[in-house]
Amino acid sequence: MILYNYLFDILKYTVAGMGIVYIAFYLFKPYLDKSNTLQMLEFKKAVSYQTLPLRLQAYERLVLFIDRINPANLLIRLNGNGYSAAELHSIILNEVRTEYQHNVTQQIYVSTQAWAIVKRTKEDTLSLINNAVKAIPDNATGLDLGKVILTHLSKLDEDPYEIATNLVRKDLDNIF
Repeated sequence: MILYNYLFDILKYTVAGMGIVYIAFYLFKPYLDKSNTLQMLEFKKAVSYQTLPLRLQAYERLVLFIDRINPANLLIRLNGNGYSAAELHSIILNEVRTEYQHNVTQQIYVSTQAWAIVKRTKEDTLSLINNAVKAIPDNATGLDLGKVILTHLSKLDEDPYEIATNLVRKDLDNIF
């Protein structure tokens, strides 16, 4: 009988202890959840504080990239008057690809839409340059190629580089 009372007391205290732990857990659970949520918000704030400058710099670099591959600016910068059309064509293609490779890591910090705009602008620029070189004779000069490129560009209803820049800026507005 003493053993029975002893086991019954152990069972009572165990059940009572488990009940108290159960009640305490559910009383403190909202506090723990709130604390966890606050820690997560603080973490996100810290990450945002660190990545925001990088994201802004990435958008800045994309706008600069679009400006640098604009044929009007590219032709002035390369000053291709002394080259043949084939040489200038090769130099322009290399310049656009190099600029793109230099900025390819920026896609980590910008939206998928912004990067798609940049990629499409690069591809359209290469296409414009390749189409222009097909429209001139084999013995043409770099100056002739530049004129044809600018003529093709001027025939467009809207400046694609201005449109791309505006779309990247609009995408940047979504951050704020």
